[in-house]
Amino acid sequence: MIVAAFVATSAACTTAPPTDAAPVPVDNGIHALPLLTPARLAAAMARRPIILSGEVHDNAAQHAMRAQALRRLLQGGARPAIAFEQFDADRQDALNAARDVAQGSIAARAERIIRAAGAKGWNWSFYRPYVELALQYHLPIVAADLSGAQAMKVAMHGVSSVFPSGRAAALGLRDIPSRLLRAQEREIEIGHCGLAPRDMLAAIATAQIARDAVLADSIRPYFPRGVVLLTGNGHARRDIGVMVHLSDAERARALSIGLLEDDPKTPERASAFDVAFRMPAQPRPDPCLRLRARQHGVPLFQSH
Repeated sequence: MIVAAFVATSAACTTAPPTDAAPVPVDNGIHALPLLTPARLAAAMARRPIILSGEVHDNAAQHAMRAQALRRLLQGGARPAIAFEQFDADRQDALNAARDVAQGSIAARAERIIRAAGAKGWNWSFYRPYVELALQYHLPIVAADLSGAQAMKVAMHGVSSVFPSGRAAALGLRDIPSRLLRAQEREIEIGHCGLAPRDMLAAIATAQIARDAVLADSIRPYFPRGVVLLTGNGHARRDIGVMVHLSDAERARALSIGLLEDDPKTPERASAFDVAFRMPAQPRPDPCLRLRARQHGVPLFQSH
């Protein structure tokens, strides 16, 4: 189904095409764009106990530096929970059971946890170092995201198909503010190269908002000790991401960090975060070309 294909693309999106559409202005922090270094990122992470750490999912250099920054933070004495967009919340029990098996090296235990939590759809060489750090420092590992199957169900059949009425209300999904829905629709349209059918934008945006609400709810139990959520930049944004599902008191203790790639639009996108860093872009095929091919069922071939 077409809507399922676009929801799946939203969940796994690595980068959006350049656009002139600026996010809703947010006057809330530092909008300068220093070059990302482990020391600078660790210092930013140390500013607040609740960290929404954005990323471009496939940028290897970003992951390497963020893992170093997290190690610095832990060496300094911080002990936050580590939450993963990459682990579905409904796999938390399986993850915990795998973690309870203490046999083997840290690397072997990390691999066991990743397998128990699903181990599909992501480049785990990027995320394994974070799991290993959590094991080394005895930190909670949080499976934080709504599953892809549940997100598709929300898009195709509505919020009530996944969440009972009381749960939907608690997550803020029973009456989604129109401003938030419209803003997410714009981002879906931009991120999908203008290819998402207009009559499906609201459904796909609702699924994305549901993911943000579940991410927020998954990390909330760890706010007293502190938590670092590893997630895509879209989920880390203050204006449309996880932050809008926090209370005012919770937002006051939270910091959104964007790890952005160098391009002419970076200063505009940086305004959606409290702190933003830049890095060179990861070489990759044109995401719009790939999406068009997927939409029309055309096989993709690399040119040599």
